[in-house]
Amino acid sequence: METSGERTDRFGILLDQFDMAREMAQVRLTGLGDEEYLWEPVPGSWSIRRRSEATTPRAFGPGEWVLDKGAPDIPASEYAEIARDVAGGMTIEKIAKDWSVSTQRVEEVLAHTGPVQPDAAPVTTIAWRLGHLHSNFAGDWEWTFGERRRDPHELVDFTPDSALALQRFWATVDRWRESVATVTEGQLDTVGFSQYPYGSNPDEPYICVLSGMNLEFIHHMAEIALLRDLWRARPTAGS
Repeated sequence: METSGERTDRFGILLDQFDMAREMAQVRLTGLGDEEYLWEPVPGSWSIRRRSEATTPRAFGPGEWVLDKGAPDIPASEYAEIARDVAGGMTIEKIAKDWSVSTQRVEEVLAHTGPVQPDAAPVTTIAWRLGHLHSNFAGDWEWTFGERRRDPHELVDFTPDSALALQRFWATVDRWRESVATVTEGQLDTVGFSQYPYGSNPDEPYICVLSGMNLEFIHHMAEIALLRDLWRARPTAGS
């Protein structure tokens, strides 16, 4: 269904939402330079680093530069999602495998009652946010439209060159978007149409995966936009 040129079907709404967010993001990223791309707003920020200089225990990537990743755990912000996964039929064993934690840790989360403490999430650089998104889109494409065999952690060659990173990022995003456009109504409702191995994709209809991808893209791009604002307003020598 279309109204004044706009689609109002569930698939069309998600596609239009993503396309608008992508257009806004590309404009917002215009002029990104290497120094700003790698800027660490506070000590201990997560970023991309040479493999020999990695400081986080699970930093990953196939090349010289790796993306920071910390020790496995289930953050407090995901407690409700874990409960929903179990209610939806996902096993404790599967959740533990996805998060790289023990089944005892999952059971501890499920047994929690009352308010949870806020997560002490690390501050991340623009390079980290873009690298994280790039890895997600590359992995979802591989495990939905590709051969479904390559490790998502080995798909993106991270780089300190902001222009090259953006070129590679948009190419991956556009390949994903072109493939998504071919999905049928039946495939939208197919549980496990995406077999992305980290997370709940294999246990969800693909329409839910697409909604999650939109959310991931929009909220990380909003964070990148704020980092750009902070970079522009930062104190500098002589200011």
